[in-house]
Amino acid sequence: MIRNEQEYREAVARLAAEKKRFDEHRQRLIDDGVKAAGVERVMAPLISFHEQLREEVEHYENLKRRKFPNLQNLKGLGVLLVSLRIASGMSQRELAAKLEVHESQVSRDERNEYHGVTVDRAIKILDALGLKLQTSVVEAPLGTEARDLQNI
Repeated sequence: MIRNEQEYREAVARLAAEKKRFDEHRQRLIDDGVKAAGVERVMAPLISFHEQLREEVEHYENLKRRKFPNLQNLKGLGVLLVSLRIASGMSQRELAAKLEVHESQVSRDERNEYHGVTVDRAIKILDALGLKLQTSVVEAPLGTEARDLQNI
């Protein structure tokens, strides 16, 4: 997950450099007589990594536009907390100061996506960000497992 502008700029630059490198690599394979299926097989892992990075960049850009992922049964709360800080334009250092903790604590928490965060801690983070989280409750259709609600 991209957590700040510097990481974002580095990721965008890496995407551009990789795109050029991939195109050159693909052309070398073709020039060496590798058949189309072989070229795609060789390029697939590189393209997969590239796509993952592109999705992270897109996710960060959406956060900056204040478009957040939905939570299902509070799954993803930690990612949402990180996302809200990014969208608020607040640095980890600034959040740490507001929470009266060391910056390394916020960095560690975010790296772990606030795994196991308590409700009280989440509320403190939201308060420090000056945000309120609203929820809605929907009834799960009979026979639907909680994990299947993500598709509703």
